[in-house]
Amino acid sequence: MTSKTFHVIENEWIPLKDGTRLAARIWMPDDAGPGATVPAVLEFLPYRKRNGTAPRDESTYPVFAAAGIAGVRVDIRGSGESEGVIDGEYTPRELSDAVEVIEWITAQPWSNGSVGMMGISWGGFNCLQVAALKPPALKAVISIASTVDRYNDDIHYKNGTHLSAQFSWAATMSAYQSRSPDPEIAGERWRDMWLERLEQEPFFMEEWLAHQRRDAFWEHGSICEDFDGFPVPALVIAGWADGYRNTPLKAVAGMPDKAKALVGPWVHKYPHFAYPKPRADFHAEAIAWWRRWLCGEENGAEQVPQVRAYILDGPRPARWREADPGYWIAKDAWQEPEAITLALGASGRLEGSPRATASGTAALRSPLDTGIAAGEFFTLKPDSEMAGDQRLDDAGSLTFDSEALGEECVILGQPVLKLRLTSDAPLANLAARLVDVHPDGTATRVCYGVLNLAHRNSNAEPQVLKPGAPVDVELVLDACGYRFAPGHRIRLSLSSAYWPTMLPPPYDATLDIDLSSVELALPLLGDHRRIDVPEPANPDPLPRYETLEKGSSARTVERDLENGVTRYRVSEDTGLNRHPGNGLGARDIVEQVWSISPGDPLSMTAEIMSICITAREGWEARTRSTMKLSCTETEWIVSERMEAFHDGRGVFERERSARIPRDHM
Repeated sequence: MTSKTFHVIENEWIPLKDGTRLAARIWMPDDAGPGATVPAVLEFLPYRKRNGTAPRDESTYPVFAAAGIAGVRVDIRGSGESEGVIDGEYTPRELSDAVEVIEWITAQPWSNGSVGMMGISWGGFNCLQVAALKPPALKAVISIASTVDRYNDDIHYKNGTHLSAQFSWAATMSAYQSRSPDPEIAGERWRDMWLERLEQEPFFMEEWLAHQRRDAFWEHGSICEDFDGFPVPALVIAGWADGYRNTPLKAVAGMPDKAKALVGPWVHKYPHFAYPKPRADFHAEAIAWWRRWLCGEENGAEQVPQVRAYILDGPRPARWREADPGYWIAKDAWQEPEAITLALGASGRLEGSPRATASGTAALRSPLDTGIAAGEFFTLKPDSEMAGDQRLDDAGSLTFDSEALGEECVILGQPVLKLRLTSDAPLANLAARLVDVHPDGTATRVCYGVLNLAHRNSNAEPQVLKPGAPVDVELVLDACGYRFAPGHRIRLSLSSAYWPTMLPPPYDATLDIDLSSVELALPLLGDHRRIDVPEPANPDPLPRYETLEKGSSARTVERDLENGVTRYRVSEDTGLNRHPGNGLGARDIVEQVWSISPGDPLSMTAEIMSICITAREGWEARTRSTMKLSCTETEWIVSERMEAFHDGRGVFERERSARIPRDHM
């Protein structure tokens, strides 16, 4: 069925077996005739369909509906107007609720019995996880900026290092889940629902810190635990400018008969409106995918190359990266890439074989504020959230360069670093960055990897280092697609700190690197073909809302030389924006301060203040939350204060805190 017209159901209540009602917004194709049925695509999120994801929903679901595909956007339990209280992240109850929603969809008289599921980030995660549960009606998924390994490829931990993104995301979720339902949908119960959420919202950071190693908590929802059992076709999409860049290649390697990969130059956004450009025509991609697997249309979607990737061609750090130079390639079948191995020659430069091997050791003890040019783990804008000129961080790192290249070197995949080192402390971290050094010295980060050296052999059973005893280390860096041009140099940068991206262990360790052991394997692009990936016809697909007050953003680094403190500050204000259809206004204000004293890892602190405003004419609900993180040698210390206001009057206050033992971290 193809339909040129559709209608929108602003709110539909979906009842669950336990009596909880979930709130859905549905874009429904108009009937093509008596008894006509249509497939549906579900997106299941905690981000508020009413005034959270509405702009991107309204850029996509009308297009799906016009193509004869219903869009069902559902707020998960305890978010938006959905009843109940959220109980965590990707929990069994959340996934079970999603399965019930799929069953509800297929029971509707308009349903053809086939459902797809899609999403970015949270929705990209849970569509893979729900598919792994094998609900019969779920026929295909599109997963964007997601993970197949919740421990190593999410905002919590990475190879045993404690990511600062975990704390910032805990603060974000606390703020998001504190927001009020819209009385226009929830009715007179809105205030009771709001207070129930405020009282029962989980303490996300405490729960996540209770699982500092890869245990059953993280295995749950990690589909890499059973790639062979994954049941449906999956289109897996990511961007090189995002922290969630490994999943497409891991998916096609783990389930080659099910997965297709598309990786562009993008930040953490849908590819039809993401930066840096070029964009991809996500709507056409998705419609073809859905019509193939939800309607049985023989349109060749299954014959799309297994991997399509944008090869970055020497982008330069900038305050705003509108577009990145490069080109699209396709690999019809993904195979483990052939690698070129670089090692340190006698001159100390990175060289291929044959070579005279370097000798001796080099001491590495980075200033603890090394890492301020790293940008964000997941980037939402192509500005200072992206990695900057790496010369700032190289000053606190050991750097090893190749000679200027005589010919291009093009890579696609995950570089692997091997080396031998000793540490003078039982716990230490290591960060490695692959850098493109331009002829004028500008340094572009290609990718990076981090490792808690206690996790060198296992993320499930970490082991402390024996000071002075040599250990062999393998560090797999994040995936990348990159062309090192002739005249450029390849740089390997090593640091023992990468703050605030990863938080420091309790010791300011010195690492001695055995120079003869350093090997960097770069995955070569290999056989491929150049392709064109169509861009969307509409260069500005997001709807415009009413801006009542303008927003702002700032990111600064302050070095207090008198007191020996570095502060990393982030300020974000979305401004006050009102949906022209439902009249609901929203504003989010966030202030982050990360601080550390170089030389004292126990001085690390973080504080995040969030204000969330939901309002319409004559009514306002506002929350203010403040979360703090600090540490001792043996504990993480986290606290939260939450305040809620209705029309300016306080209606709720809560304070809670926790001290969680550090576990090899």
